Amino acid sequence: MIKKYKHRSWHIVLSPLYMGLCTWVFVLVAWSCSSSNCPLESKVTCNYAFYDSEGNAVTYADPITVTTLLPGTKTVYVYRKLGYITETLDHRDESLIEDGYTESVSEVRRDTVLINRLSSAALLKVPMSYYNATDTLVFAYESLSARDTIYIHHDSYPYVELPECGTHRFHRLKDIRCSNTAAIDHVEIVNKTVNYEGKENVKIYFNGVAE
Repeated sequence: MIKKYKHRSWHIVLSPLYMGLCTWVFVLVAWSCSSSNCPLESKVTCNYAFYDSEGNAVTYADPITVTTLLPGTKTVYVYRKLGYITETLDHRDESLIEDGYTESVSEVRRDTVLINRLSSAALLKVPMSYYNATDTLVFAYESLSARDTIYIHHDSYPYVELPECGTHRFHRLKDIRCSNTAAIDHVEIVNKTVNYEGKENVKIYFNGVAE
């Protein structure tokens, strides 16, 4: 006698919790694979390395403050009170007037301090403007009354390595010159591409105060 067996269909029933866990695992794995391809350091700066006039790498002992000059002017409010520190703000503060401060309003350049009193350094990391063709950097020294001004001409362009890493703004250096009236002997471009790799872009040759 031939026995007939009924075909049985086996169905795996997955609970919503199990499906949710699998989904999250897949997302996390995919995210970790893609995010690991993004650079750990993504800050774009132009890197200035310090040398003496003979080309030897040095650290500069005197504190340096670097200011960038921006086009146009801005309004500032200066508050003074005898025996108190003078307050300079970019907005009006009625509470200071109520506390007895005198107010004066003036128009000043739209300058921005990029580096404040950096001392015993061998390298400067300075951000660059996106839309100006030339950046003007003023170097002020604590022990010198004179200043140096660097003019650096460049192009800027968007860069996308991977969509999940976002868009960065890279720069291409074209020309550089310096007023060299204080501590700088001369400057030189050594790497025209400014990105987040941290490579040396400009050499600054000082004529003194190095250790």
